[in-house]
Amino acid sequence: MTAAITAAMIALRRVKAFAVQVGPYALLRAGVFLAAAVFGATLQAQAQEPRPAPEARIIVVGEGSVSVVPDYARIRSGVTTRAKTAKEAADANSKLMAALTAALVSSGVEQKDIQTARFSVAPVYASPAPNTEQRLTGFSVSNQVTVTVRQIDKVGDLLDRLITAGATDAGSVEFLHSDSSKTLDQAREAAMADARRKAELYAHAAGLNLGGVAWITEDASYSPPMPKAAMMRAAAPVSVPISAGEDTLHARITVGYDIAR
Repeated sequence: MTAAITAAMIALRRVKAFAVQVGPYALLRAGVFLAAAVFGATLQAQAQEPRPAPEARIIVVGEGSVSVVPDYARIRSGVTTRAKTAKEAADANSKLMAALTAALVSSGVEQKDIQTARFSVAPVYASPAPNTEQRLTGFSVSNQVTVTVRQIDKVGDLLDRLITAGATDAGSVEFLHSDSSKTLDQAREAAMADARRKAELYAHAAGLNLGGVAWITEDASYSPPMPKAAMMRAAAPVSVPISAGEDTLHARITVGYDIAR
């Protein structure tokens, strides 16, 4: 840029001399001449300045995974009853739900782990004949609860008890993790080690010296594994075999390494 300033100063002196010779009416043309001179000198100076070389990097993708056994479960269960009146349907439903709650508590489930998930009262109509209006035949009451099971080995026994107590819907079973973030951190460490291994391999193959980590990004599309679900029906056999199995948590990162000079 020093060359551009010098060229601009020379151009300015030429403009002053030109203005003295031809008079003040030539100042406009002189200004145009000055701008063109400065612009040309700036382009020439920029062309002569050395451009910095692009930063050398090795960029790799690292992946890691860790398998973990679920440590608690969640059961969805409930009762649906029908009667001619809403009160009759609600009374019958309340008696069955009381039996379900008693069965859960007697098996060791705490009251705080039993939560109402949905309660509804709806009219029931008979299927209309052609050219006739719908006819009200009664009411349906549904009460669904979510049960958190801390002792995961008791899931099968609890389902047996719910069905025996009168559950019309044993719902589903979800196997969950109380602290999946700790397990995911282990997967992240494994992903970082995988990225380092790949970067060292590429650097050695290319005859380069691997430098430090310049940046790390985690794959935003990662999502925790969906809970495993085991569907149940009220007509299922009394003995319910349930297996929690394992879930696998994944981590995926992209790492940029510098090249050591």
